[in-house]
Amino acid sequence: MKVKIDGKTLEINEPTRVLQLIDNSDRRYVGCTVNNRLKDLKYILQCDSEIELVDLTMYDGSRIYQSTLRYVVAMAVKNIYPKAKVTFNYSVSRSIFASVSGLGHAFTSENLDAISKEVKRIIDADMEIEYLTMTKKEAMEYYESIGYIDKVKVLKYRKQAEVHMYKCGDYMNYMYSYMLPSTGYLHTYELKLYTPGFLILYPRSEAGGIPAFKDERVFREALREANVWANTANCDSIDRVNEIIENGDALEFINMCETRHNDQLTHLGDEIVSNVDNIKLICVAGPSSSGKTTFTNRLRIELKTRGYEPLMISMDDYYKVDLEKYPVDEDGNPDFEHIEGLDLELFDKTLFNLIQGEETLLPRFNFKNRERTFVGPVRLRKKQPILIEGIHGLNPKIAPSISDENKFKIYIAPIGQSRIDSHTPISISDMRLIRRMVRDHYTRGFDIERTIFLWNSVRNGEFKWIYQNQNNADFVFNSELSYELCVMKKHIVPLLEKIGPESSAYNTARRLIKFMKYFDDISDKWVPCNSILREFIGDSIFYTEDKI
Repeated sequence: MKVKIDGKTLEINEPTRVLQLIDNSDRRYVGCTVNNRLKDLKYILQCDSEIELVDLTMYDGSRIYQSTLRYVVAMAVKNIYPKAKVTFNYSVSRSIFASVSGLGHAFTSENLDAISKEVKRIIDADMEIEYLTMTKKEAMEYYESIGYIDKVKVLKYRKQAEVHMYKCGDYMNYMYSYMLPSTGYLHTYELKLYTPGFLILYPRSEAGGIPAFKDERVFREALREANVWANTANCDSIDRVNEIIENGDALEFINMCETRHNDQLTHLGDEIVSNVDNIKLICVAGPSSSGKTTFTNRLRIELKTRGYEPLMISMDDYYKVDLEKYPVDEDGNPDFEHIEGLDLELFDKTLFNLIQGEETLLPRFNFKNRERTFVGPVRLRKKQPILIEGIHGLNPKIAPSISDENKFKIYIAPIGQSRIDSHTPISISDMRLIRRMVRDHYTRGFDIERTIFLWNSVRNGEFKWIYQNQNNADFVFNSELSYELCVMKKHIVPLLEKIGPESSAYNTARRLIKFMKYFDDISDKWVPCNSILREFIGDSIFYTEDKI
């Protein structure tokens, strides 16, 4: 067999593990792709192969690492507290939050000390992590025997007869991910006490290591509320959502989720109107595919029902005309996401003049020919706030001539606290990627491979321009709809299945297909026409060409 790896071509005469062919004494590599398919390092080569090694600078590497770290923490909890149950969720500062129940008392620093020592013992022992395959029946019986009932329930929705498992010593578990070869690879992590449990901080590909911890007050509260909602509505895991559908309650569930959005809008309207004499500028910002456009329209209507009709201004109309004045990205191309790509002086002057009561011309930017024209003039009416939406809406560099007490800043994002099972939280980023792929396909005619290919660049821009400012928000709107993946399934799975093994998007496509197939279907026809979800699947009342 001929094997191309690390710039060399090797010949091997028998099935061989990838790990045997590389120098990984520094444990730099955490996974690999074999003929463009993601594998763990212990994968056995049995045919001609081209191999690319995966490290922690890559998203797949970071995912393998944190999955293994969750596995070891769950193993440690099981070893020292056999009757306890640990549950993982995504949390502040790009970490994992772990809550431990069944201790008979509230979680304490002494509990974390004990868990930390056991995690360190497991890692220092460099215990081998073995890949196993068993029948679904055997896996369900095993999980039932150790009290992992939520995992038993989820396996009911697995179509395949076989189940993958990873074994370390006497402990077995599966985290819906490939794993590291042994526990000793976990050389970098932190466990931090954080009420009412603890945080797991780990290396992130976009951060080049463990991100500096930042206790994000606004985002933390949004996560807490999302967790309360998921438990109240019994939708904190896939099996619970599927049970709602199987019980014939899908329509009621949709109405509950949409009412939650309505309630947030009502509360937001109350806050703005209670201070409308001071609020001159309402700023909306959030990461890609948060539903900003639909939300901004719904907020405008919410305020209009109270007698206030905001003037909507798009930050896209303030892009600089001359490409030579743009900052450049790492490839030397104009960086259209950089804040200095906006004519900040014109934006500030326009808003200041409007707020001062002057008649003001508003720019219109033509992206095709990169020309700016003006319309108007426009003058604000009494108690008429300005409403803007854009990636930089919360950045303090925006409209510096307007004082903070005259600004009301809104951060919008889908903030879910749902899980595949107690050990595997559902990625919020994956939810947004699915939204964006479906929208790009239907409304922009983009191939979803292109969307996947650009996603890392989009995410890097979000970390650079959005997340660092999210704590400046006066209000967080959670645009997550707990039923949405059940609706998205029929839209996204056929598109993902068209991506072949030769594509750089193949591994992401395969991972998302496996994940989405666990969900039961919900019909599109029950999704309200003004729902944020309609921004992505189509037929939104805010995009219709029909006139009544």
